[in-house]
Amino acid sequence: MGDIIFGIVAIVIGVVASYGLYWLLNFLISLLPRKISEKLNVLAFLTPALVLLIIVSIVPLIQTAVWSLMEIKGKRSEWVGFQNYTELFTDPNFLGILLNNFLWILFVPAITVTIGTLVAQLSNNVGPKREKIFKSLIFMPMSISFVAASTIWAYLYAYSPPGRPVIGLAQQLIETAGVAEPFPILQIDDFRLNSFLLMAVVVWLQVGYSMVIISAAIKAVPEETIEAARIDGAGPFQVFGRIILPQVWGSIMAVFVTVLILVMKIFDIILAMTRGNFNTSVLAFEWYKRYFENSDTGSASAVVMVLVILITPLVWLQIRTVKHQEMLR
Repeated sequence: MGDIIFGIVAIVIGVVASYGLYWLLNFLISLLPRKISEKLNVLAFLTPALVLLIIVSIVPLIQTAVWSLMEIKGKRSEWVGFQNYTELFTDPNFLGILLNNFLWILFVPAITVTIGTLVAQLSNNVGPKREKIFKSLIFMPMSISFVAASTIWAYLYAYSPPGRPVIGLAQQLIETAGVAEPFPILQIDDFRLNSFLLMAVVVWLQVGYSMVIISAAIKAVPEETIEAARIDGAGPFQVFGRIILPQVWGSIMAVFVTVLILVMKIFDIILAMTRGNFNTSVLAFEWYKRYFENSDTGSASAVVMVLVILITPLVWLQIRTVKHQEMLR
């Protein structure tokens, strides 16, 4: 209860303080001559947000960049230049981690958007009552946290040694099919099979989000264009591929980039299901392990900077996609 009360008090104080700050700024600006107040009005109201952004984001980023050029272990710190980066990119384990991240960004967004688009189109073609039920079931996993979802799927992938009750659905299916002896599938890193099994959790979680956004975009497509295509003899697949898809492509790209950024920072599922073992680690978990478990601040900061460098173009792409959507509207 103490944490809950503390959180409520913090929210109340934050709201009151923010209101008081902007009221004070508005009052001070109103005392100035009209021409000056009109010029300062926008700047004054943007300044608190910019200061907060600098304190919360820019300053820690600069500090992390400096730390990445140092060897910091405990209270000992020493300037080492790009040594941390050199060690990272000459470490075969880290290169394997980069490969895992590449596989995540290559498959998860594409699969998520493809299934989300398919489900959105199919759900829009059923009756209103069925549509609500169908979409609610698909969207339901979005209400589950990543850790909770990891727990659910960990039971699905669970392996029970001979002589113990089988609790994992995957093991039960393998035994029923009789294709092979049961084995701990999350430990199989051949062709990164275990990483793909972890990816399935994120796809399951994000398909609902993809479906909702793309479904709304499909419903916004003018019915006149669809009817015109049907009159010209276009079939369902031609209508979707040549009429609907081009008009919702902006929404599809927005969802794609959002999921892409999400998987670049994926952490919870790796921690909860494998703790990075069996070649399943990714950049975010590698930072966690180096910083919290190994107390190697310099090396961990270098991992963060690599992640920032990889994510920055994606953020730019997302901003550009949103601007393009606004232009189309």
